[in-house]
Amino acid sequence: MKAKENTEITSDCLQSVDDLEASYRTKAQKHYKGYVANITETCDPENELQLVTKVQVAPNNVDDTRLLDEALPKLKARTELEMLYTDGGYGSPETDDALRENDVVQIQTAIRGRRPSAEKLHLSLQEGSHSLQEGSHSDFEIKQTEEGKLTQITCPQGQTVTVRGSNQCKSFVAHFAQDTCRTCPFSEACPARPGKRDPRHRLRFTQAQVNVAQRRRRSQIHQKEGRNLRAAVEATVRQVKHPFPGGKVPVRGQFRVTCMILGSAMMGNIRRIQQYKTRKAEQINTEISKRGAEGAQVSSFCLFFNDFIRALSNYFGVQKWVFGC
Repeated sequence: MKAKENTEITSDCLQSVDDLEASYRTKAQKHYKGYVANITETCDPENELQLVTKVQVAPNNVDDTRLLDEALPKLKARTELEMLYTDGGYGSPETDDALRENDVVQIQTAIRGRRPSAEKLHLSLQEGSHSLQEGSHSDFEIKQTEEGKLTQITCPQGQTVTVRGSNQCKSFVAHFAQDTCRTCPFSEACPARPGKRDPRHRLRFTQAQVNVAQRRRRSQIHQKEGRNLRAAVEATVRQVKHPFPGGKVPVRGQFRVTCMILGSAMMGNIRRIQQYKTRKAEQINTEISKRGAEGAQVSSFCLFFNDFIRALSNYFGVQKWVFGC
């Protein structure tokens, strides 16, 4: 027997004899052993109370996109999710398909991968009335139906053609007029090139490239709006980790770690609810003091009337009545 070479050791190899499920991960040139926790919370600016809605724990070599794909169906069913804000790690072709199936729009604060060159033309999706430019020129603009079916593409020179599926149905292709492309000022930066048999300039692209272009466009629009609704979850992550010494849970094993993280998140929700109710009570007391003695008498009568009706409804077995003043 001999020890394995470093290149033969995988990230899910045994990290500790008393924790068989922990894994190894390198992130931002730092090395970690253990688990990763993924937290989802509400972030609608119109909400008076934001709560954690999902907690996931997995070995830390599990990709973020896999956690999102697993959580998405139940989040949609429980919360009627319509828009999801994530960072750049939550993007993949499989995630794009899951988002489309659940009718959820994803907005990323960044896009994973190499940043597009400003000296070349790229794909972009038309959404709403926003007009974006990258570098000193506009990109290709692709029109699609509400079901996501691609219909037309317009080049920066203004030439609009129909998008068709390739012969193998693995990609899409668009053909542009040769005369227009020959005199186009963007010809050097344009990815469309003439075919060997067909003199028309041909642009070929895949659904994955279209999805990335769509996510990048949404990210740019979100950045131009000057707000980052995802940023608040960073404070939530710190809130969940804060009770543990050094930010590390004092237990081993995925089940125990999950219980600790879930309990900490639940306590965070309870504190938020308590703070929310306290603020509401203070607002009511302030309003009562402004009304004066007459307002206080009316509010006291309302509370008495509410309690009286609730007692009657409980006595007669009626549980669905709601009264308020």
